[in-house]
Amino acid sequence: MADLTTDFLGISSPNPFWLASAPPTDKEYNVRRAFEAGWGGVVWKTLGAEGPPVVNVNGPRYGAIYGADRRLLGLNNIELITDRPLETNLEEMARVKADYPDRALIASIMVPCEEAAWKAILPRVAETGADGIELNFGCPHGMSERGMGAAVGQVPEYIEMVTRWCKQYYDRPVIVKLTPNITDIRKPARAARNGGADAVSLINTINSITTVDLDLMSPEPSIDGKGSHGGYCGPAVKPIALNMVAEIARDPETHGLPISGIGGVTTWRDAAEFMVLGAGNVQVCTAAMTYGFRVVDELKRGLSQWMDDKGYDRVSDFVGQAVPNVTDWQYLNLNYVAKAKIDQEACIKCGRCYAACEDTSHQAISMSPDRVFEVKDEDCVACNLCVDVCPVQGCITMERMAPGTVDPRTGKVVEDGYANWTTHPNNPAARAAE
Repeated sequence: MADLTTDFLGISSPNPFWLASAPPTDKEYNVRRAFEAGWGGVVWKTLGAEGPPVVNVNGPRYGAIYGADRRLLGLNNIELITDRPLETNLEEMARVKADYPDRALIASIMVPCEEAAWKAILPRVAETGADGIELNFGCPHGMSERGMGAAVGQVPEYIEMVTRWCKQYYDRPVIVKLTPNITDIRKPARAARNGGADAVSLINTINSITTVDLDLMSPEPSIDGKGSHGGYCGPAVKPIALNMVAEIARDPETHGLPISGIGGVTTWRDAAEFMVLGAGNVQVCTAAMTYGFRVVDELKRGLSQWMDDKGYDRVSDFVGQAVPNVTDWQYLNLNYVAKAKIDQEACIKCGRCYAACEDTSHQAISMSPDRVFEVKDEDCVACNLCVDVCPVQGCITMERMAPGTVDPRTGKVVEDGYANWTTHPNNPAARAAE
């Protein structure tokens, strides 16, 4: 049976599934329940500096986006960092770590962008026995208006500066949590590495307004008739998160920098996708809030089964395996030719492929009077839209045309793309030779 044990930054945990810093990790009670359920680690909900208390709203804190079956696709969260006293959190963290020494416990921290504030809190966190810290440079609402969270994460110079302070005053791993609310995720990641960060975690939530109450004329969640932008999370953000993780993993300036993947992890497959794109572990929030802590059983069981099927003995065997296959568009092989194929036995004759292709694509699917749908190879550009809209999985597939055959759309002989790639104009090596 596959070994799910991970060693992330020298921090051992029985599996790669950690709970992200969020409401599920707000206090000792929750974290103990999480560990009893089988989670490999937690990032404690973000701690703030001592001083004026953080005050959260006493009304709705979440807005939601649903699929057609009311499955939760995304949450908009306007909750702030912990509103519990710092000393209370620190005492609880120390007790939990003492009772669960085999689980990872990371302290998320957000304090003003001043050296004295970081210097003051770090020794106190160290006394808890926490395995490391995560610098919250990502929160896009509430705290960012106060010059913290995403307000820091959007300025690489600030990231590097604060990370250096933390490495100076703290002797355990420092993880920098990055905001997705930025144009080029590589720049803050480079800044974190330059500041001495041991790892980065991403993504934090995306700045958003999910819905608007058309009676109140107020964004939701609505507090006394007013709404605010919040942080968007859940399955809907996974594609954005995967791209950003991959960008850091393949960037020469951050290559090899450990990554903790966050953003819509709901199934074991989601987790595996993050890890093959370079994440050493994953953090989960919305799935736990939707299904409860026991969802980790499915995550562990599914990942273990997949690893057994693929012949992977340990998680590290497949981390980063997909990174070499992520490239820029200009380097894609333009000699590759495929055509859509419809399995007539599986087809339910709904006509969605025909409607989509005829109205919005390349008019490459025909419909007979008795509703038999067939692909017209002479018009098919293999855009994949028919596959995406078909309600029957596997009914429509894309099949590559063999080299040497004639593409009926262009009339050209399909070349062996891999053999000719050495001279292809999109190949950077070929361009350099010219």
